[in-house]
Amino acid sequence: MLDPELLERITARRAELDELEDQLAKQLAEVRTERDEPAVAERVLERMTEQLAEERCSARPAPGQVGGRAVVLIPQTTP
Repeated sequence: MLDPELLERITARRAELDELEDQLAKQLAEVRTERDEPAVAERVLERMTEQLAEERCSARPAPGQVGGRAVVLIPQTTP
């Protein structure tokens, strides 16, 4: 026959371990979320940098040719 006190201790320990497992699962989820945040920010930064570079390239004066030589066309500005 099994000792009731021993069974009670086993049951109590199992409950403690279940609670600890829940706490650790929550902590792990929080750590994974926090770990992923910098990666998302990095991807956004890369996209923004690429877009800015494209915008700057398209804003540059287009090269033209005069007498067979490459020249940069400068838009006329008013004072």
